[in-house]
Amino acid sequence: MAEAEGGGKLLADNRKARFNYSIDESFEVGISLVGTEVKSIKTGKFAFADAYGRVMGNELWLIGFHITPYEQGSLFNHDPLRNRKLLAHRREIKRLERKTEEKGFTLIPLKVYLKNGRVKLNMGLCKGKKQYDKRESIKSRETERETRREFKVKMG
Repeated sequence: MAEAEGGGKLLADNRKARFNYSIDESFEVGISLVGTEVKSIKTGKFAFADAYGRVMGNELWLIGFHITPYEQGSLFNHDPLRNRKLLAHRREIKRLERKTEEKGFTLIPLKVYLKNGRVKLNMGLCKGKKQYDKRESIKSRETERETRREFKVKMG
């Protein structure tokens, strides 16, 4: 597994979010989980394709984050799509609430990783890209790939 910026073990990276959104800023938050959810996440059985964050009642919540029920969980298993509380400082939550009320900003999970044995999320304050922005991203990526390929041919 790769390493996250905070020095932890990277469990997943939301590359689709980086393509669909322009990321204004990112920050680390903790996530409130029950035991079987932690075990499922550590085995990599989760999906955050449609997940997003929202401030509700002075608390930060993660909505649409799917964690597959743990196979050995029996009757103590969790609801796979329940809303999960995100752990952040009160001032940061207030700031994010003001930002997300602005036109077009949303909170998207970018990475899931372990840090000191705890599951952490790297959330991004994002603005949706237009179709022409996405085409521009593809074009710049292709150009960069071509220059790397040409450089490799010249060097080797």
